[in-house]
Amino acid sequence: MRQVVIVFSLTGCLTILGWGVIRAEPSFDQTARYILNIVRAFRTAYVLHVVEHARDAGLSPREDWKTDAHFLPLPAQFVKEAAAQVEGLEIGLISLTPLNPANRPRTDAEMDALLQLEKDRQRGIIGFVDGDEFKAVSADLGLVRSCVDCHNQHPRAVRKNFQQWDVMGALVVRLKRRVEGEGQVLPPEPPKRAPGLLEGPPPPPTITPPWVR
Repeated sequence: MRQVVIVFSLTGCLTILGWGVIRAEPSFDQTARYILNIVRAFRTAYVLHVVEHARDAGLSPREDWKTDAHFLPLPAQFVKEAAAQVEGLEIGLISLTPLNPANRPRTDAEMDALLQLEKDRQRGIIGFVDGDEFKAVSADLGLVRSCVDCHNQHPRAVRKNFQQWDVMGALVVRLKRRVEGEGQVLPPEPPKRAPGLLEGPPPPPTITPPWVR
């Protein structure tokens, strides 16, 4: 199914990026932007070309999607399920009015970045250092009417007046800031060896020079 292909594709892309974060010394800001751009692209494709398309076939996104094969994961659950397969970085969603309390901003810096996006969704991606992590957030918009209605009508909804294209929250990527080489132990000094034929001092002459006679 198309949604399965998208899940595996997203997981594969994130796994490669996660491996690169650990193995290399990338620019955290650039890496975070790459990751968020990929996640946004797959999430948008999932909403527009899977969720909306599947409604015509009687499939619908549900919070309890694992209980019935005719249900699809909500877009937020789709992102989390794919991100859970990746090591070396953390991807999630945050909101000032989340349906799931676990999706609240974790720090004041995350809260501030989210407020900036809500004031100006044209900001795109905001990157910042937060303690021992580098983080970046990107506005999560209400792409279709069904997304907005789902949030407004949810029994746990704190805010019930979202409109299409409103900033409903943000995608967030959290990268551990590691200093390559820190704490590494130098290998032991190699054992000394006898100098080679061309490395040592010249051998003494075998014939006495004329001036010594």
